[in-house]
Amino acid sequence: MFRNEIFSAKAIESQAAVREKKVAEMVEFFGGNLGESVCIREVVFATIFDMLSNLMFSRDFIGFERNETANRLKSLIQRLIELGVSPNLADFFPVMKNLDPQGLRREATRRCNELYSLWQRDVKERRERGGERERSDDTKDFLDILLENGLDDDQVDWLSLVSFFFFKLFTAGTDTNTATIEWAMTELIRNRGVMNKLREELKREVLPLISGKPLIDEAMAARLPYLNAIVKETLRLHPPVSLLPPHRASESCELLNYTIPEGAYITVNVWAIGRDPTVWDDDPGTFKPERFIGSKTDFRAQHFELVPFGGGRRMCPGMPLSARLIPLVLAALVRNFDWCLPNEVDPAKLDMSEKFGLALQKELPLRLIPRQSLF
Repeated sequence: MFRNEIFSAKAIESQAAVREKKVAEMVEFFGGNLGESVCIREVVFATIFDMLSNLMFSRDFIGFERNETANRLKSLIQRLIELGVSPNLADFFPVMKNLDPQGLRREATRRCNELYSLWQRDVKERRERGGERERSDDTKDFLDILLENGLDDDQVDWLSLVSFFFFKLFTAGTDTNTATIEWAMTELIRNRGVMNKLREELKREVLPLISGKPLIDEAMAARLPYLNAIVKETLRLHPPVSLLPPHRASESCELLNYTIPEGAYITVNVWAIGRDPTVWDDDPGTFKPERFIGSKTDFRAQHFELVPFGGGRRMCPGMPLSARLIPLVLAALVRNFDWCLPNEVDPAKLDMSEKFGLALQKELPLRLIPRQSLF
C-alpha cells in the first residue's frame, strides 16, 4: 500500500502541491531570517518531516519555530536512529538471541511508544469518526486510504501496526533526504564555480518561465540538467546510506574468485563504490557534477556504479520521491538566496567530517547566512 499509494508515479505526481507548499514555507522562513546564521539541517528536517506528516495526517507536526513538541520529536527520532545503528551483542552471539544485555531493545521500545503517542490521538479520532476529517477539500491522506481499505479490524492491533509503518516512513524519509541536501549545500559553498554555474542555469532556464514568481515547481526542477547532475554527484560522494541493508545469498556463487556460500549475508559499501578510482577515474574525490553531463549514469538501479538507493526488488521504495524532492529544495535555496558562512570563514576550511548513523550526516551541522538573492 505504501508503494502504490505513496510512492507510485501517479501518487507522487498528485502530492506535488503539498511538497511545493512546504518548500514555499521554508523559503518564507529563511526570508524572515536574512542576515542571521541558521542551521540548514534543522530547517530542512522540519520541512521534509511536515511534508510527510501532511501526506500521512494532513497536518504539520513540527513547523519552523522552536517548541516543546518539535524538540521532543526531533530528539526521539535522533535517539531511535542511534539505537538502530548501535552494535548489539545479541546480534553477534546466538546464545544471547533472546537477551538484551545492553538494554538497547528496552530503550528502543520505550522511545518508540513515546513517538507513537504523538500521532496515535490523530489515528484514534479519525477512526472513531469513521474516517471523516475536519477538512473541506477532497484530497486524501494515507490515513484515509488505510481506513478505506478496511485496516480497522479489531482482531488485529491496528494502532500499533499503523504506528510502526508511520515510524518507518518518518525515520527513513527525513534523515536521509535532509543529509543529502545538507551535503549538497556544503559542496556548493565550497565550490563557488559549481554554484555560479547552477545560478546561470536557473537564470537561463527558469526565470523566463516563472514571471517574477519566487518559486520553482517540481516540473521545472526536473528539467534542469546541471541541477540534477549536482544531485547525482552529491549522492556519489555522500550517499545517505553508506552501507546498504544486508542482502542474503540465495545460493552459493563465485564472484571475483571468491566463493559466496549460500545463506551468507552481504553488505554493499556504496560509499566505497562512489570513490573507487577504477570506476570514477576522473579524480573521484573531487566534487565535479560535470562528470554526469551527457552521461546516462543514473541512480535508478540501472547502473551499479551509482546505487545510493540500492537495487533490485529490495531497493528503497522512496527513491522516486527523493528524486523529485531533493532538486526542488536545492533549486529553491539557490534561486531565492545568496549564502555565506558565518564569521567570514574560508569555505575551503569547512569541516567535512562524516557522522555515521542511519544516514551519513555531516558531523558538524552546516550553518549559513541567507542574504537577498541577486536575481
